[in-house]
Amino acid sequence: MDSAGAALISFRLGGTDGVSVEAAKWAGALEQLGFDVRTVAGSGPVDRLLPGLAIDAADPPTDGEIADALAGADLVVVENLCSLPLNPAAAAAVARVLRGRRAVLHHHDLPWQRGRFVGWPGPADDPRWIHVTINDLSRRQLAERGIAARVVMNSFDMDAATGDRAETRRKLGLEEHDRLLLQPTRAIGRKNVAGGLALAAGIGASYWLLGPAEDGYGPELERLLAGARCPVIHGPGGEGAGEAIADAYAGCDAVVLPSTWEGFGNPAIESAVQRRPLAIGPYPVADELRAFGFRWFGHDHPGALGRFLDAPDPSLPAHNHAVARRYFSVAELPGRLARLFAGAGWELAEK
Repeated sequence: MDSAGAALISFRLGGTDGVSVEAAKWAGALEQLGFDVRTVAGSGPVDRLLPGLAIDAADPPTDGEIADALAGADLVVVENLCSLPLNPAAAAAVARVLRGRRAVLHHHDLPWQRGRFVGWPGPADDPRWIHVTINDLSRRQLAERGIAARVVMNSFDMDAATGDRAETRRKLGLEEHDRLLLQPTRAIGRKNVAGGLALAAGIGASYWLLGPAEDGYGPELERLLAGARCPVIHGPGGEGAGEAIADAYAGCDAVVLPSTWEGFGNPAIESAVQRRPLAIGPYPVADELRAFGFRWFGHDHPGALGRFLDAPDPSLPAHNHAVARRYFSVAELPGRLARLFAGAGWELAEK
């Protein structure tokens, strides 16, 4: 029997942004299920480049161009392209082409979860589609709008290699006794850089922000970093940046994720994989993750984290690692997707 074909389509793929990172994990899981996988996006190192799909594209691709790029795919996974209105014309074209076809709309974010998109309608729907969210909050919000969805939370390599702590700290100019707090995110308003800086100052640590400023946040970031009450390191690297992110986790003493909103917040689980204590912000999905049993510090309580770093308890990172392995291992993703398809009555070999 010939292998079934699957196509992943998005604004951009193959980068270090969260959607690209999770899409790559889905691609690997689909390959394990026997699919031949191709990637289609407006930018990035993909199998089929359609510039009109990009976030900043002046014109969308034609329906014919999209259909040609997806030709022969028995399953199409739409990664956030039909979720956030970053290129509404392209999203509408993709939805038209997929009408009546077997597709998964993988929602990492939804319009009403971003201040600038409040008032935009929800995603398109079709009887042949499965909607998948990465948290239960989004599932419930879609249900309120008449769209049934299933939850498949993000997954992680629980046996990922650890980075080089000594070399990383040497490059950063730190001594072993110097305390380092890592914020492994980009710099945009909802990432709450001010909260990360305040925690670093409160525990007597240097503050390391990995990612760049985006969405016009550069001037505000410059102001915050210039006024910091602690030593600051900015870059290199970014969210999900392979070996670089492993080195960053290895080099730090604690991780901070002070965000006011995350669709998931991969550093919450990455910190557990890398056995680093985490101070986390009050974003709603953090409560969902904490309910699995993680033991985290509040980002606005420096005393608790400082006391832990003064006298580390090895049982805490071991506990968080065990919770992450039990519930978030990427090794379980093929099975989760197989059950998702079976629940929809899809046979993998169906044409």
